[in-house]
Amino acid sequence: MTPGPGSVEDLIDAQLAARAGRDPAVFSAVYDRHFREIYRYIAGRLDVQAADDLAAETFLIALRGREKFDPKRGGLRPWLFGIATNLVARHRSKEARHYRALARVGAEPDADSHEARVVSAVSAQRLQPQLAKALMKLTRGERDVLLLMALGQLSHEEIAQSLRISYGTVGSRLSRARKKLRTELKDIEP
Repeated sequence: MTPGPGSVEDLIDAQLAARAGRDPAVFSAVYDRHFREIYRYIAGRLDVQAADDLAAETFLIALRGREKFDPKRGGLRPWLFGIATNLVARHRSKEARHYRALARVGAEPDADSHEARVVSAVSAQRLQPQLAKALMKLTRGERDVLLLMALGQLSHEEIAQSLRISYGTVGSRLSRARKKLRTELKDIEP
């Protein structure tokens, strides 16, 4: 389950972030606590190879910018997911090509990828090309919100913090994304 605002997890993260600002060696604890979920999120958005590089880059950026982290603006976890989402956006053309290729040829993603596990859990294997096409039709903002929730398992509040948007915007983007996906996938038999 995702930790809520003011949880013990948030307090531990805030303490680590405060200490990491003064002592870079403490940042290894931040890495140990959050690398796996950041990696899974990026692997779900892109692919395993990109996830290796971008997850590492996420923590490098966080380490370099650790003095800029302000716990008053949100938790450490959403901050890291925000960095990861920005890195994914920079690789957006690669992400779009990935979804187009899946949709065009009906190819299955790598069996080891988080995306393969999520898509398989949501729908039958034959729905993957249609789901990829539907994801391509979402705006970047809608896709970011939907995938932060589905792959990152972030709460609405954490998504708002990650993307620096309001809580209400998260809800409206998620609602629009779900409606578009339902429309795109409605004629497909389960």
